[in-house]
Amino acid sequence: MIRAIRACKTAAEERAVVRKECAAIRASVSENDHDYRHRNLAKLMFIHMLGYPTHFGQMECLKLIAAAGFPEKRIGYLGLMLLLDERQEVLMLVTNSLKQDLNHNNQYIVGLALCALGNICSAEMARDLAPEVERLMQFRDPNIRKKAALCSIRIIRKVPDLAENFMHPATNLLKEKHHGVLITGVQLCTEICKVSVEALEHFRKKCTEVLVKVLKDVVNSPYAPEYDIAGITDPFLHIRLLRLLRVLGQGDADASDCMNDILAQVATKTESNKNAGNAILYECVETIMSIEDTSGLRVLAINILGRFLSNRDNNIRYVALNMLMKAITVDAQAVQRHRATILECVKDSDASIRKRALELIYVLVNDSNVKPLAKELIDYLEVSDPEFKGDLTAKICSIVEKFSPEKIWYIDQMLKVLSEAGNFVKDEVWHALIVVISNASDLHGYTVRSLYRAFQASVEQECLVRVAVWCIGEYGEMLVNNVGMLDIEEPITVTESDAVDVIEIAIKRHTSDLTTRAMALIALLKLSCRFPSCSERIRDIIVQCKGSLVLELQQRSIEFNSIIGKHQNIRSVLVERMPVLDEATYNGRRAGSMPATVSMSSGASLNLPNGVAKPPAAPLVDLLDLSSDDTPAPSSSGGDFLHDLLGVDISVGSSSSGMTQVPKAGTDVLLDLLSIGTPPPAQSSLSTPDILSSSQDNKMPAPTLERLSSPSSIPIQASSPAGAAPMMDLLDGFAPNLPLPEDNGLVYPSIVAFESSALRLTFNFSKTPANLQTTLVEASFTNLSPNIYTDFIFQAAVPKFLQLHLDPASGNTLPASGNGSITQNLRVTNSLHGKKPLVMRIRIAYKMNNKDVLEEGQINNFPRDL
Repeated sequence: MIRAIRACKTAAEERAVVRKECAAIRASVSENDHDYRHRNLAKLMFIHMLGYPTHFGQMECLKLIAAAGFPEKRIGYLGLMLLLDERQEVLMLVTNSLKQDLNHNNQYIVGLALCALGNICSAEMARDLAPEVERLMQFRDPNIRKKAALCSIRIIRKVPDLAENFMHPATNLLKEKHHGVLITGVQLCTEICKVSVEALEHFRKKCTEVLVKVLKDVVNSPYAPEYDIAGITDPFLHIRLLRLLRVLGQGDADASDCMNDILAQVATKTESNKNAGNAILYECVETIMSIEDTSGLRVLAINILGRFLSNRDNNIRYVALNMLMKAITVDAQAVQRHRATILECVKDSDASIRKRALELIYVLVNDSNVKPLAKELIDYLEVSDPEFKGDLTAKICSIVEKFSPEKIWYIDQMLKVLSEAGNFVKDEVWHALIVVISNASDLHGYTVRSLYRAFQASVEQECLVRVAVWCIGEYGEMLVNNVGMLDIEEPITVTESDAVDVIEIAIKRHTSDLTTRAMALIALLKLSCRFPSCSERIRDIIVQCKGSLVLELQQRSIEFNSIIGKHQNIRSVLVERMPVLDEATYNGRRAGSMPATVSMSSGASLNLPNGVAKPPAAPLVDLLDLSSDDTPAPSSSGGDFLHDLLGVDISVGSSSSGMTQVPKAGTDVLLDLLSIGTPPPAQSSLSTPDILSSSQDNKMPAPTLERLSSPSSIPIQASSPAGAAPMMDLLDGFAPNLPLPEDNGLVYPSIVAFESSALRLTFNFSKTPANLQTTLVEASFTNLSPNIYTDFIFQAAVPKFLQLHLDPASGNTLPASGNGSITQNLRVTNSLHGKKPLVMRIRIAYKMNNKDVLEEGQINNFPRDL
């Protein structure tokens, strides 16, 4: 039959031969032919291995197993293991035959039964036959003891409750001299320890010293031909013993001390020039790193891994890198000694080793070694394969951002990365770079000059072009006038025309995408005001985009051309330098770590030259987990943050993911067309540019005509810090400070929201009947101590279903002993009004005798109707 099947040239011929043979076997089965039963089953096994159905022959297996002779039983058990599995009901019929064969006086038949039971044993069979298997573990023949131990492993895996029954027989197997029985005994002990805590403690007390002695005997044993592999005696037994010692030593100091000496001996005496020796060394290292060990032995283990890294075999190096990744959590200093070797692995030709080594280097970086490691990685970036540059660039950017000691170093390294692999840099990386540049006011001139030089050399790197265009648009006059020159810089001569050339190249490059061109158009608009001599040229460049097929560019070209030609009076206000962006806010948005609506206010605002007030402290991201899953969380991505900064919206069919905005009304049409976006939420003062802005975040709702004319209208209290420009008189007939008739709407009882030994916070509530979702809260802070509090800051966070707006505080100094107070107005909107009550987490920071004090609390006692 086998010859006929192999002679077939097509699949159809093979199927025909198999069908013919199966028909003959069925006929023989129906005739109950005893003489050819074992031959028919052998044929069925071959047909089964070819993938054809053979279920009709399953009962023949049982008949052969029930036969008296060894040859029939051998074929029957072989067929049982191949044609059946533990899920088939037919297997229940064989339990009795197995029990009889396990008690047979012929050891070879007993061996057949143990072998079959170890392969197809089900949970029911395990419970029925466990006593027989346990008895056979003390059989006189070592081969039967070995097979009984292997069968016991299967039984324990199927029924863990039976582990205790095999605990003492397994202990006796560890005293065996026969290596076959010993290795199965060690494996059985390992399995029992995994499923039984009691057994683990038993083996720790009774067997640790025995196992150490066995391992010592194996390590020091003379040459034995039957167990020798590449000059090492039974490496498989070595490995099994080391794994069991690892299980026993993990979390137990006494057991670990007992095995220290033998582990050191294995680590030092085992030869590493053969694969068997390397396997033993690897298991030894893993055992040392897992047990409660001394640092000296761990250093020895990590040094072995360091030698593995110098091996020419890629598999050994990969295994070493994986193990070092685990070892760094145990002894980072010892791994640091092999930093140079690991760094060489980053440059390896094998992609798997490169990637694993890069992950290890990323974990090794700290504040002390970030500069040399970043330099090595950036140097390698120049010659690395294109398919590896993406991973390498991401790791370098993350390292530089996480461990940069100073901003100038961070900017320099990021410019090098952008110059070498700008096309592989993710958007959030160059967004973050722009935020850092915005904050480094003393480095604006240095940065824009460095970007100008980099642009000349690497104009094909898209992300570099974007950052350069943005910086030249913001700080172009610093580039031309060499403002803020540092000692490390070389002088550079750049004319206004040269700066405009950079932007023109960025627009006209055929590889520039929509984002780059839109940013370039905005940069040109800004330069048109800062470089009056190039205004006409800039206008010509902008006009060229009027015929663009991209609607966004076409629209901006027309709008910007109109601003330059017809709106000179507002152009200087529109193209002011961007406000300094709060790094903490951006990082929180970028990481998606703002699950709750967050507001913050400070009595002492920092007035920046561009008229935007920025609080000195970073906003509170999330005081404690107050998030709710009832409503979607307002989020803001890094991309939206940059689009606010750039005034560019290139998303198609998407809406802003920032805070929910009230629909804009009465916004100047021209400003709406220019997409002058919402300023950062930290703004708290009003100036002329704020009045031109379309932001709704920092303004109180505009009074309607009904409220201006009705005696029951609600007054609007607009508090602004000192130095803020007065509100424009939008309605000529009314003065800005015209008092309005008072109506407090719905009034609720006041509560003491927070009180400590030093401070009391009181909340007064009111609502407008027309808008029950919104609650107006007046917070009053009283100092209960005899010391004056300065730099007073109040912060608050609420869950997702609430929106919170804080007005500026009435001051930042709180008089002592209750001789005065600070007041601050809050506006809370409850989207689940009537379903969920208000809840708020607060943080109050101040200085007392020049020492920083921080108080925190949660407010849960709001009136229920709010």
